[in-house]
Amino acid sequence: MFFISDNGGPVPDAVLTALAAANTGHAMPYGKDALTAQAVAQIRTVFEAPDALVHFVATGTAANALALASLAHPWQAIFAHEGAHILRDECNAPEFFTGGAKIVGLPGAAGRIDPAAFKAALAQFASQDGTDTDAGPLSLTNVTECGTVYDPDQVSQLAGMARAHGIATHMDGARFANAVAALGCTPAELTWKSGVDALSFGGTKNGLLGVEAVIFFNPDAAQALARRRKRAGHLFSKSRYLAAQMLAYTQDDLWLSLARDANAAASRLEQVLADSPDATLIHPREANMVFARLPAHQHARLRAAGATYYLQAPDSAVSGPRDVMLGARLVCNWATTGTDIEGFANALKAPEFP
Repeated sequence: MFFISDNGGPVPDAVLTALAAANTGHAMPYGKDALTAQAVAQIRTVFEAPDALVHFVATGTAANALALASLAHPWQAIFAHEGAHILRDECNAPEFFTGGAKIVGLPGAAGRIDPAAFKAALAQFASQDGTDTDAGPLSLTNVTECGTVYDPDQVSQLAGMARAHGIATHMDGARFANAVAALGCTPAELTWKSGVDALSFGGTKNGLLGVEAVIFFNPDAAQALARRRKRAGHLFSKSRYLAAQMLAYTQDDLWLSLARDANAAASRLEQVLADSPDATLIHPREANMVFARLPAHQHARLRAAGATYYLQAPDSAVSGPRDVMLGARLVCNWATTGTDIEGFANALKAPEFP
């Protein structure tokens, strides 16, 4: 019953098969191989963006930091939700890679930026005399850190506000597949057709061994992304092994199939919690993450039964007063099984013994 993160799931057989096939003979290094060219072409097809600039890296942090470094000047502010991964969980990598741009956290319910808050921030950071912090790119997280999703209209509203002020929009799409699967829209509709200039297209959280794609729908906005990737140490010599994963991932809609499985498992888990008189859901479940509050004694029982997930409190709180409500984040991945959900449900409703 592993609900810690979708990062912890296994790699699909199709991807391992693709890696094995790539592991024959020799190939040109540094992305000059045939598999990299095929993977780039496939991504352009998936996103209906034949001119997109596509570069592969191994981690989501690298994808976000390099994308934002290509969009932001050191004297600018990067606007993101106050709970965004780039603000709280990437060890200041975007600030480092941009050479000093500051991330400004904006409020908004359930992980989505409030347009009114963004409007106020744009006014606050409008440079007047060359000595102020200037407004820089907007970064949206989809799926958000609260498990909710921006739909194309919501993306378009915020990206339109950014564009009206002459700034670009980046999307942290570590769970982009889950967002597309949940919404039923096309990748293009959720990105460049809604005003997104650059996307960190995630693969690792959705089953890949380790690869993300930095996609610039307007290559002119990329500010020497290739050189930044090399300078940061994120240009793989054996790029074919990154490309092989991404190629298998985007062929025959495997990426969407995996995401649908993860979302469906989270839906079943959500229902288990909704049916429990002890549980309270914190955020709407719109993709593959469930947030809920449970009394400490229930957390203790679930953990004793083998359920693992992030507790939004110190671990010691589980041993505290039994009825104190503690929040938790539970994440499903493509390989979460019905047995996992059933085991969680049984532990949740098992009778207590004195």
